[in-house]
Amino acid sequence: MLRIKIHGLGASGEGVGKLDGLTFFVEGALPDEEVLAEIITRKKNYAVARLVEVVKPSAERTEPFCPLYKDCGGCQLQHLSYPAQLKWKRQQVVDAAERIGKLAGVEIFNALGMDNPLRYRNKMQFPVGKGLAIGCYARGTHRIIDAPACPIQNAGNDKILNAVRNVAKKFNLQPYDENTHRGFLRHVMGRVGCNGELMIVLVTAAKNFSNDKAFVRALIKELPEVTSIQQNVQTYRNNVILGRDTRILYGKPTIHDKIGGLSFNISARSFFQVNTAQAEILYKTALDFAELRGHETLIDAYCGTGTIGLFMARKARRIIGVEVVSSAIADAKKNARENNIRNAEFLTGDVVKVLPRLRDSGVYADVVIVDPPRAGCDKKVLETFAAMEPAKIIYVSCNPATLARDLNILAALGYRTIKIQPVDMFPFTSHVESVAQIVHT
Repeated sequence: MLRIKIHGLGASGEGVGKLDGLTFFVEGALPDEEVLAEIITRKKNYAVARLVEVVKPSAERTEPFCPLYKDCGGCQLQHLSYPAQLKWKRQQVVDAAERIGKLAGVEIFNALGMDNPLRYRNKMQFPVGKGLAIGCYARGTHRIIDAPACPIQNAGNDKILNAVRNVAKKFNLQPYDENTHRGFLRHVMGRVGCNGELMIVLVTAAKNFSNDKAFVRALIKELPEVTSIQQNVQTYRNNVILGRDTRILYGKPTIHDKIGGLSFNISARSFFQVNTAQAEILYKTALDFAELRGHETLIDAYCGTGTIGLFMARKARRIIGVEVVSSAIADAKKNARENNIRNAEFLTGDVVKVLPRLRDSGVYADVVIVDPPRAGCDKKVLETFAAMEPAKIIYVSCNPATLARDLNILAALGYRTIKIQPVDMFPFTSHVESVAQIVHT
């Protein structure tokens, strides 16, 4: 048994301490704590240890509100007070900017949090396991924790979760086994719209859904307010949740949500921010950083269904969205029409190919906005942005490490990062989003 003094938090929210020159990662431990821990894994430069006892607790330690917290891997930080979470999330961004980005003189603001950081998720994607358990994976495993409710999910998703479980048991649907590749029901996705619209997506391992009409009738009886029920077929042996084929079993193909007075169609495969309230704050920050005056051409790379670009359209002369997923572009065009936005156009394709064609046709961007996946941008993408010679690049990031890496690359391409605003989109988890303002030097 080791007694370790914890001095910080790691990228996944685990406590970090040192003993005899070795760095220890202890899940569940907090800064300024002394803990007793047992080594699980030891490497040359670090060790992973299991928390046995908190000898000296932090003043920021709090009692988790979810009864499944100790087992479930969905949240990492319920044992840390919310104000302390916000401070740590800002520090994540600071550390990445300094250590990875090698950036100096960048203003990094305090993280913007929520007044009520519960029930914020409008989307769930829960795996299905033995005994038709539906919930998150247990920490560090693929064992599924059966969850009757999740306090960070919209209450509508709790209804979906329990309705599907009840009906699936009545119809004896077989849960998918990722080891044997047998079974039928792989995941349950739930989405909740702004007016309480509910979408259920049943992700199955096979296309043939015997007795599907009776199943749907029973599900509607269990959850009469449901708006849409769909089946997505995922036949591959991998951890990708959604497959390519989706069919409507009942109701509408989309539900709606609103950000900043704009209404957006959300389909089963659409990317849409899971925290609608904080998404508006995120987009307002991006709009403020863009400093638009009404005459600018703005290119929205990785535009998805057009949410950020359409949010900014009222302040710009022209918006051009680029996205490789054609169905997302179709949704973006529909969103523009339904919101009566006439200065936005959307192009299907890879930004590395589309942007040079735009430049060759005489289109130059005053502002480029990019909201890439967690992996960030490929260097070629960043070089393509720089070749458009925008006065500003607004980078929306969900990963401080890849953001810092990309900001360092942009610095070598003649762009300087002025300021970064962290936004807490996922309270009680280790994730933090940021908006960076980058200007041409």
